[in-house]
Amino acid sequence: MATASVLTPVDVPTTLNYYAPIGEDLPYQYVEQPPEGTPPTNIGLDPHPVLVHDARGHEEDFSLDKNGFQYVKWPSVEKEFDDDERIKEKYYPEVEEILKKVAGAKRVHIFDHTIRRPPAPGTQAGPQNRSPVERVHIDQTYNASVARVQYHLPGDAERLLKSRVRIINVWRPIHHPAAHKPLAVSDWRHLDEHDLVSVRFIYPHREGSTYSVRYSPDHRWYYLSNQTPDEVTLIKCYDSEEDRARLTPHSAFLDPNAPKDAPQRESIEVRALVFDSE
Repeated sequence: MATASVLTPVDVPTTLNYYAPIGEDLPYQYVEQPPEGTPPTNIGLDPHPVLVHDARGHEEDFSLDKNGFQYVKWPSVEKEFDDDERIKEKYYPEVEEILKKVAGAKRVHIFDHTIRRPPAPGTQAGPQNRSPVERVHIDQTYNASVARVQYHLPGDAERLLKSRVRIINVWRPIHHPAAHKPLAVSDWRHLDEHDLVSVRFIYPHREGSTYSVRYSPDHRWYYLSNQTPDEVTLIKCYDSEEDRARLTPHSAFLDPNAPKDAPQRESIEVRALVFDSE
């Protein structure tokens, strides 16, 4: 495993895919199979060259409330991430502990996780082997974040929504450093909320919404070079408080400097509702 402490920071010139409309309909994306004759999405790609700055060596400069993301060194007892029940039994409690100690949460409700790794030959992508998302996005809109509380915690939602609510994505590489298609995060302070485009996110049994993002030269991007499985990125997807960072655009990106023989990226992201009041 790479030793993160001796690595030299390396900024990466690359290309990120921003939002472009296809057709005249409101933006949408089907999570599973769309109706016959309907494209799975009408979100196009608008690629732009960007410079992704390396946070290596000054990780402490970034925080959830200032920038919308934060880097945390937190080794996990779980190493394989190949069994959903073991992930829930062993890893979910670690995520709760991270969010309580680092983000100041008093109550945490984890509502899903996603594994990203290359599919085995002859298999289709699924919950255990989805590809990295190479498109600038945010996991929830403001309205969808409130709806998440109502959907997952209907009995407590009215009370919980009277106090601060956050959604935080806890992202971690698996098995080896993230060399190919690492994670880029965008600093909230350089984001204009007019750049956000609400996208209908259509499940078989309900509908949510995410944000795509229009390009702006003002955006400022960061990543953690050779991020190891012992290092976590906390990504803020929503904050009900309006006087601080409220969310963070993010995307996988192509690092042209990555060693050709390095293994393909494997990672896990766990998304949680985070409450400060109880």
